[in-house]
Amino acid sequence: MIEFNHVSKTFGDQQAVSDLNLHFSEGSFSVLIGTSGSGKSTTLKMINRLVEHDSGTIRFAGEEIRSLPVLELRRRMGYAIQSIGLFPHWTVAQNIATVPQLQKWSRARINDRIDELMALLGLESALRDRYPHQLSGGQQQRVGVARALAADPQVLLMDEPFGALDPVTRGALQQEMTRIHQLLGRTIVLVTHDIDEALRLATRRYASPTIWC
Repeated sequence: MIEFNHVSKTFGDQQAVSDLNLHFSEGSFSVLIGTSGSGKSTTLKMINRLVEHDSGTIRFAGEEIRSLPVLELRRRMGYAIQSIGLFPHWTVAQNIATVPQLQKWSRARINDRIDELMALLGLESALRDRYPHQLSGGQQQRVGVARALAADPQVLLMDEPFGALDPVTRGALQQEMTRIHQLLGRTIVLVTHDIDEALRLATRRYASPTIWC
C-alpha cells in the first residue's frame, strides 16, 4: 500500500530521515514511535507530501507519489492531528463536510455521510450544529477523525492525535480507533511518542526500535 525505498530528508544541516526503507501493508494499523526530533512526524508528512522527500522513492498503491497531483493524493488520504484543526466558525456538520464539499458530493449524500460518521464515532446528533468551542476535547478529536474519514479515504494518517487529551479520554479514543479500524479495514498510520499507545494500537511490529507496524 505505502512503500518507502531509501528515503532521506534534511532540513538545513539536520538529517531528519536517513535512507529509510519501510512498507505499510494494506489494512494494517501502523504506529511510528519515537522521541521528539526522531523523524516520525516528518515520515508521516512525506506520505501526503506536506513535506517533500529529498531522495529515494515513496509509492502509494503502486504509484510514485510525485507522479500524482498533490490534491488527488491528499484526497485519497485522511489526516488528523493533535491540534485537531477544526474551523472555529463552522459547525460540527460543516467541519465534517469539508472534503466531500470540495469533491462536489450532493447535499443528500453529504448529510447521510455526516450522520453515519457521527454515529460511528459516538457523537450525539444534538452536537451537529454546535461549534468547536462548545465541545469537550474528546468530542473535538472525534470530529477531527470524522472529518478525516468523511470522503472515505484509502489511508488515514494521524499525527499525535490524542496527545493533548487527559488519560481517560485518551484511552477511550484509543479503543474507538481500534474498533473503527476493525470495522472499516482502512490502512492507518499513526505517530506517537507513547509506547503504551503503540502497544495497544499496532497490528504488526517490525524489528526496528522506532517503527512498529
